[in-house]
Amino acid sequence: MPARNGKVDPEVVKARKADYDDVVKRIRESFFGFEHYFITKSVLETTPEQREREFDRMWDAGGFAFWLANYQDMFFDKKANDLCAEYLQRKIRRTVKDPVVAEKLIPKNHAYGTKRQPLDTNYYETFNKDNVLLVDAATDGAIEEITETGIRAGGKEYEFDIIVFATGFDAMTGPLKALNLKGRGGRTLDEQWRDGPHTYLGVSIAGFPNLFTITGPQSPSVLSNMPVSIEQHVEWITGCIDYMRKHGKSTVEATSQAQESWVAHVNEIVSATLMPTANSWYMSANIAGKPRAFLPYLGPEGVGGYRKKCDEIAARGYEGFELA
Repeated sequence: MPARNGKVDPEVVKARKADYDDVVKRIRESFFGFEHYFITKSVLETTPEQREREFDRMWDAGGFAFWLANYQDMFFDKKANDLCAEYLQRKIRRTVKDPVVAEKLIPKNHAYGTKRQPLDTNYYETFNKDNVLLVDAATDGAIEEITETGIRAGGKEYEFDIIVFATGFDAMTGPLKALNLKGRGGRTLDEQWRDGPHTYLGVSIAGFPNLFTITGPQSPSVLSNMPVSIEQHVEWITGCIDYMRKHGKSTVEATSQAQESWVAHVNEIVSATLMPTANSWYMSANIAGKPRAFLPYLGPEGVGGYRKKCDEIAARGYEGFELA
């Protein structure tokens, strides 16, 4: 998706600064922490001309607009999703001159939006250059060996000056488990999460007192504007610590009951979407042997609703937490 990066008109900057407080309020109450809002009407109820105009508007806006300001049933209905995907496929075919290369660049194994939306500047145009060759490991042959001069794949040798390794990462849970944290009874987080992450609000883990995970698994986290979510967690955690000090408490820990109720809630909501149909890192599918589980939180009211839920829990004396 085109990022549409560029210089910002000074008058636009001036207007944004004048509206700053309202901007912050809006993004904190929004679904994804951006000033993007879903179209509530079903795309299936539109005419081809109507949806083409809307798709063009989102495409021209760039950034996350096509992903996060689209027809909301795109995330729930495969037929609706297909209409969005077909528009993007047409864009790729028009941009990439070689039809064989264009088809290789069109994802066909997952619904649109169920994987992280990459943003680009002239990504597809790059494949029209004479010095660019696309080798699809799925159809042209997997990488067999890194050689002295480059890469051997599908029985062919490719020479390179530089190789960039982009092999992925153990998203969300990996960095936390790598800390080798131990909770009650010496139980490690790796042992605790053997069948996938279990948290309360994505901020606390039963059996690990006084451990807070900022934008951790089962919070909006990577499905949100991260600075907005980080700020919300930091403010909520500092509020919790302040509450503990005022009430003479020194430990805080999620109860197992509250935690499992939250995990069930996270899973129930995402099961109604197309997200689980993709082999994405959202679903832990990029790491061999990693339990399949949806890692972030896609609540019915998004970032704004999650913030409200956290605030309500705090207002009730940190319901679902054991303070001692």
